[in-house]
Amino acid sequence: QVQVVESGGGSVQAGGSLRLSCVASGSINRRWCMGWFRQAPGQEREGVASIDADGRVVYAGAVKGRFTISKDNAKNTLNLQMNNLLPEDTATYYCAVLASEMTANQGLAVMNHPTLDFGWWGQGTQVTVSS
Repeated sequence: QVQVVESGGGSVQAGGSLRLSCVASGSINRRWCMGWFRQAPGQEREGVASIDADGRVVYAGAVKGRFTISKDNAKNTLNLQMNNLLPEDTATYYCAVLASEMTANQGLAVMNHPTLDFGWWGQGTQVTVSS
């Protein structure tokens, strides 16, 4: 069906940067929204950033100005450039394929939902930020 594989996580000090990437494959509609969400142990998932088919992007307030989402349609890849990382950014990050032609705003809201099965995501990549 749809497969998503993330990569690029690691351990960095506060103020450092990481670039996450994912590759999506399968029966993906090019009009579907895509994004990133994160989840720390014992906590509910948090939408981080989304990008829709029209190129609009939306970020969570906690990461706005520090993270940048981008995609490469030709390669079916999605990236998340994370700069000025904070300890609060520590979490497992997931690349998500939203199974609907929704706006970036809607995509972020969906990823913030604690239980909604909105589409597909990968195994996640761990990001750890130390002071």
